Amino acid sequence: MYEKVRLSKRQIKEDKFTTFILSSKQQVQDNWQFLAIGLVIVILLVVAVAYYFENKTAAVSESALDYAKAVGEYRSDNKLVASNMFQQIVTDNKDDQITEKSLFMLGKINFDMRNYTEAVRYWEEYISKYKTNKLNISSAYAGIGASYENQGQYTQGAENFLKAAEIDPDGPLIGDFYTGAMRNYLLAGDKVKAKEQLDIMKEKFDESDLYIRAARYYGEKLQAIK
Repeated sequence: MYEKVRLSKRQIKEDKFTTFILSSKQQVQDNWQFLAIGLVIVILLVVAVAYYFENKTAAVSESALDYAKAVGEYRSDNKLVASNMFQQIVTDNKDDQITEKSLFMLGKINFDMRNYTEAVRYWEEYISKYKTNKLNISSAYAGIGASYENQGQYTQGAENFLKAAEIDPDGPLIGDFYTGAMRNYLLAGDKVKAKEQLDIMKEKFDESDLYIRAARYYGEKLQAIK
């Protein structure tokens, strides 16, 4: 079943960025390609401070502190500064978990700045290095798909959304991955493959808001294609 990942009320109240991502109605309805990436960013931000306090060694604590500072710059919309800080963390590679988070964030920051080639490069590097977290890996594929989509390379976008679905078929974002694939196939003019994705969604999420939105989008775009 398609489920939302739930955060505690305390976490949501304490993190305004988390609240923005989870509550923005316009983002959910008009920018579905950001959902997969946004969910992972929420998770990375929420755990940052806890990770710092749970690890006592000097090297790990230093890396976690640097990561927290980079997150602060990102949240303050100082994306270029944050990018340089995350890049330094990746270069130093003092702690694998912090390096992993920073590499994913580099993809997200470049996506935000519309440096789509760089975003794809960082997310591809992330996928090649880290194999255990299905949610992050699938979201990296979705980020690559969204990057291709925003460059008008819709077939490649659809293919990467499907790779995301293959990686985490039981994950909380599977419906968004199928939606992304359907949307990109429609934009590419491939009505057959788009319908295949919609049929999968109907089977899995019939009568859900997700499927209803997808079906409405499909109908509107199909009329435009005609």
